[in-house]
Amino acid sequence: MHERLSIPYRLAAGAAALAFCVSAGAAQRNVLVSIENLASTNSISFAPLHVAFNSGSYDAFNEAAAAGPAIISVAELGAGSEWQSAFAMADPTAVRGVIDAPFPLLPGASGSKLFSLIDTTLNPFFTFAAMLLPSNDHFIGNDSPKQYRLFDAAGNLAITSITLMASEIWDAGSEAFDAARAAFVAGSDASLRNGGDGNVRFDFAGLAAFDGEDTPAYTFTSGLGANSEVYRISFAAVPEPESLALMLPGLLALGWVGRRRRKESAEGADLALATA
Repeated sequence: MHERLSIPYRLAAGAAALAFCVSAGAAQRNVLVSIENLASTNSISFAPLHVAFNSGSYDAFNEAAAAGPAIISVAELGAGSEWQSAFAMADPTAVRGVIDAPFPLLPGASGSKLFSLIDTTLNPFFTFAAMLLPSNDHFIGNDSPKQYRLFDAAGNLAITSITLMASEIWDAGSEAFDAARAAFVAGSDASLRNGGDGNVRFDFAGLAAFDGEDTPAYTFTSGLGANSEVYRISFAAVPEPESLALMLPGLLALGWVGRRRRKESAEGADLALATA
């Protein structure tokens, strides 16, 4: 009897353990972050996206204020090294990273990256920043560090995507327009900085100044209106908690079927012996 029931019982025990892990692990999530360039053909491209799952304590920039070194490191050349280091110092428990493939993110292109073991209690918020191409110092990013609460109190995704419009494109104000010193313009030298032209502000219209400029991939045409969708960030828990929960009844059913078959087999053997 013990041998006949051992496998089904093991399956049931495994299912119970799985259910417990789903419950106990609710504070941690693996999240697949996907990015899409929604801009029209020959319009804006993007440098790598800097991201952080965080506590909401670090504010990289503010509208109408002068841009600091952290956001300038994203907005001017896209590398974002100072953004990353400043974030690490201000919020050491944050889970940070860069989605850098494909680079550049051309119109219509997409990419993704998996971020593991995110503590949803410590880091319920999502922060991001990326340079626009071509530009001197245009970028996307969230001004308020608590603008996007990604996880609810139970550790589940509170939002599944962020879609940005052209009206949400920022000008860092750290460089004036100069195609000869802009990033992603053929023949330019983006390392040659020029003077700033103001504080951080919304500005997509200024990108039309690059119309007709050749980039390494195409001849640029902005084509942007205030309501043009330009960028989407999507989130998916991996694996989905619902998928794990659905496995539980299946494992229990498998254990029941195994037990029934063994019982029928044993009864058949007993009958054969009795009639032999």
